[in-house]
Amino acid sequence: MLFPFIFALNIVLVIFNSVLCSIAICLIALIKALLPTSQLKVKATSLANKVMWFWSTINAGILSATNHVEWEIEGGEELKKDGWYLLISNHLSWTDIVVLCSVFKDRIPMPKFFLKQQLLYVPFIGMACWALDMPFMRRYSREYLIRHPEKRGQDLETTRRSCEKFRNSPTTVVNYVEGTRFTAEKQRKSKSSYAYLLPPKTGGIAYTLAAMGEQFENIIDVTLAYPENTDKPFRDMLLGRMTKIVVRIKVLPVDEHVRGDYFNDKPFKRQFQQWLTGVWREKDDVLKDIHQRH
Repeated sequence: MLFPFIFALNIVLVIFNSVLCSIAICLIALIKALLPTSQLKVKATSLANKVMWFWSTINAGILSATNHVEWEIEGGEELKKDGWYLLISNHLSWTDIVVLCSVFKDRIPMPKFFLKQQLLYVPFIGMACWALDMPFMRRYSREYLIRHPEKRGQDLETTRRSCEKFRNSPTTVVNYVEGTRFTAEKQRKSKSSYAYLLPPKTGGIAYTLAAMGEQFENIIDVTLAYPENTDKPFRDMLLGRMTKIVVRIKVLPVDEHVRGDYFNDKPFKRQFQQWLTGVWREKDDVLKDIHQRH
């Protein structure tokens, strides 16, 4: 009987927290636009990141207060707050953003997510993400690109421009390599060879590494699972029904497997695809083990 009340309470608290922090970040962005030097702009960005940390901390508190969650987190002890990281993860739900921010907010710089262009128009949230310099990606379907070949490569150019903004202060760039949230229907349509994943898309991560590969200290490979809430984890979290969150963290080197000219060097492109396929195969095995144990 309490579930409807908990759902309404969580919705109100999350919306209030998001609106309040979004307004604060947008005000900082307006001030940042008027600042005369790049050093002052970096400080303004740091202040906006602190507001995002506050947003993440409040969300984590809401999650803990209304859900009896058993956390299972392994790895990542060597990470630090003043580093540059590329974080890759499987993608299951809106819950992933809350979980990643909750787990990593005190371990590494606040994550910057690659977001769909449509989210820019979400009231408050879209403007705050824009103010935080999060990259917005417009993805084109294969059919659209056939009709408009001039659009090919534009999303990768957006990636390059976005990554340029991250050179001035420690940053974590998050890339959901599958490009969309996992569902059984998407898995079927993509003819995925993985049991718990969609096929990885190499272009976005390759261009991020091409733009900032020398600056990234490590790649953080994160595997997320909600083994007792597999159907609709975000709904279950808002209802107070989330019971288990599993986070596996593996820190990978930025070495010859990921450094190279992906778009012009065909041997390197094949090597990079094989590397990412191996990472994804191992991730699928980890997920299989998690779900079999639960």
